[in-house]
Amino acid sequence: MRASEIKKGNVVEHDGKIYQIRDIERSSPQGRGGNVTFRFIMYSVPGAQKLDLSLRAEDDLKETELTRRQVTYSYMDGDAYVFMDSEDYTQYTLDASAIGDASGYIVDGIEGCFVQLIDDAPVALQLPQSVILEVIDTAPEMKGATATKRPKPARLSTGLEILVPEYITTGEKITVNTTTGEFSGRA
Repeated sequence: MRASEIKKGNVVEHDGKIYQIRDIERSSPQGRGGNVTFRFIMYSVPGAQKLDLSLRAEDDLKETELTRRQVTYSYMDGDAYVFMDSEDYTQYTLDASAIGDASGYIVDGIEGCFVQLIDDAPVALQLPQSVILEVIDTAPEMKGATATKRPKPARLSTGLEILVPEYITTGEKITVNTTTGEFSGRA
């Protein structure tokens, strides 16, 4: 698979190890004849060791076959997250390092999650595109500040902090995009 075709969440093989792509930065060079480069921020699966890899658009990365199973979040077991297969009720346990930043989006009743398996071993979690979280702490709306639509920080029920529009109040449920980590509307 060419570097230019790889997306966040893809699992690839590099130097005999398996990595999940967590972030991609695309840089276009100034001037003529320069190559577009892609910087991949990847974490080893399992183990979650970070690797930065820069490739040109036409460079190849080998995508790895993963099994994806739809799951629901069950409970925390120490530092580990336990998910249950939606079809056959198999339990999959992923430790906090495998979950990474996704921990800020995991709530009871979350739907649309997939556990990714390599050789039947759970290695990573794929989140739905958006989740509904509750605002537990944010500054009150400033009266008369309607001319400036400045976002304000809000702490959510999972401990995640994001910027929200001024009209959002403590106790409201909001939709958050899990790819960008941004507010995407009231729930």
